[in-house]
Amino acid sequence: MISFKKLIYSFKNGFRGLKVGCVENNFRIMITIGFLALLGVIYFPLEKWESVLIIFLIGSVISIELVNSQFERVLDIVKPTYDKKVKNVKDISAGAVLVISLTALVIGLIIFIPYFLN
Repeated sequence: MISFKKLIYSFKNGFRGLKVGCVENNFRIMITIGFLALLGVIYFPLEKWESVLIIFLIGSVISIELVNSQFERVLDIVKPTYDKKVKNVKDISAGAVLVISLTALVIGLIIFIPYFLN
C-alpha cells in the first residue's frame, strides 16, 4: 500500500534540497537561464516536441548541477583539506555539468534562432 505520509515527507526533503541548492551561485545562474528559456517556450510558437525538449534540457541541467553540488559537499566532508585526487573528481563532476550545459545551449540555439529571425 502506498504511504502518502512517506510520499509527502519525500517531497518535503526534495524541496528542502532545492532550497539548500539555491545558495550555490551556479545553481542560481542556471535557474535564471532556465527561466528565460521557459519564457521563450511561452512566447514563441514552438512545436510541441521543441517545447518538451527545452523543458527536459532545463530539468537535466538543473539536476546535474544539483548532483555536482552534492558531490562537492560530500567530498569536502570526506577530505576537508586540499587533495589533488579530490580536485580531479570535482573537476570531472563539473565537466559533466559543462557537457550538459553546452548541449542544452546548442540545442536551444538551434530551436530559438529561427524564431528570432522571423
